Amino acid sequence: MKEFFDELETRDPGVREAALMAALPAQVAHAQKSSSAFAAILDEVEATSVHSREALARLPVTRKHELLQRQQASRATDPLGGFSTLVRGPAMPRVFASPGPIYEPEGSTPDYWRAARAVFAAGFRAGDLAHNAFSYHMTPGAFIMESGAHAVGCTVFPAGTGQTEQQLQAIAELRPAGYLGTPSFLRILVEKALESGSNISSLRKGLTGGEALPPSLRDWFAGHGLAVYQSYATADLGLIAYETPAREGLVLDEGVILEIVRPGTGDPVAEGEVGEVVVTALNPGYPLIRFGTGDLSAMLPGPCPTGRTNQRIRGWMGRADQTTKIRGMFVHPGQVADIARRFPEVLKARLVVSGEMASDSMTLQVETASVPQGLESRISEAIRDITKLRGDVELMAPGSLPNDGKVIEDARSYK
Repeated sequence: MKEFFDELETRDPGVREAALMAALPAQVAHAQKSSSAFAAILDEVEATSVHSREALARLPVTRKHELLQRQQASRATDPLGGFSTLVRGPAMPRVFASPGPIYEPEGSTPDYWRAARAVFAAGFRAGDLAHNAFSYHMTPGAFIMESGAHAVGCTVFPAGTGQTEQQLQAIAELRPAGYLGTPSFLRILVEKALESGSNISSLRKGLTGGEALPPSLRDWFAGHGLAVYQSYATADLGLIAYETPAREGLVLDEGVILEIVRPGTGDPVAEGEVGEVVVTALNPGYPLIRFGTGDLSAMLPGPCPTGRTNQRIRGWMGRADQTTKIRGMFVHPGQVADIARRFPEVLKARLVVSGEMASDSMTLQVETASVPQGLESRISEAIRDITKLRGDVELMAPGSLPNDGKVIEDARSYK
């Protein structure tokens, strides 16, 4: 039995990086030519110059709220906001809706969402029956996993969500080898089976998504005979990363270029530092360039012990959008970054909001290796200039701030 889904997973890292960077200029050019949204977003960008990560980092980040705004602005003529290059018909067999609503197209290529590597890494093999309990209603989650399972060679039972008793009956009678769905619903199925005496012993593996899979819950599943893995995918990008039997972070999919940037900016952070996940998808049908997911994660050093050689991330670590209302004014992570940029001495900044609602205060904690005269007062003036609010400044030694991706910490009492 082969250990990897395809040979791309075990490429020499240098070969992979060269291939990704070689594909990048063509993808940027394609997005500019075939997507009206990126024709505007990447206006005046010379595609042929975008052939390195440094050049990629100079392009603007497009975040989900901006995608939604463009879709809303063009509802009457193009509900997809000019981002899709697919034409309705056989080339676009389905279109989905996520909360917003944000509409996402599906292309007709096999394993369009590239989920097969995650399904394979979770132990599914050709001939297995997969019980797919992701929702088949409006959102693409079920279709993402179904297409990946088909690419592996599995047969899929489209269970969807709800109707727990009927699902337990189907599991007992069809004897699926594994589960696809959210971890919370799998727990419900296992608990109901224990209560009712339903035989679900055929389920020995699972691939989950849509929610965090904490180690405690993973261990609980293991105690009930289920080896459960997690995937990281979005309706916009498809598969981003997936867990392997090594259980040491999530391996990046071969079809994405991933960056970790400081929240509120497009600036890449050092390896190991927590920041926002920004993805460029090498998908011609939906060519998202530097798409900000709004999720926090961090790069892990070295390759996966399973032999997969792509980069790894720690997994989902929270949300990057930390916009906070302070004394009636919204303060954004990008404003904190703007303050820090004014001072070359500032290595890292974190705005801490404390006190009680309606009588709160804010302190900008700043890491700096040198403290020239007047730095604290000049930073205080920049706070007022950019946020229109008064704030204290606390100068700190390099490495003092937590590595948790927070640019704004809301430490107020809400009693």
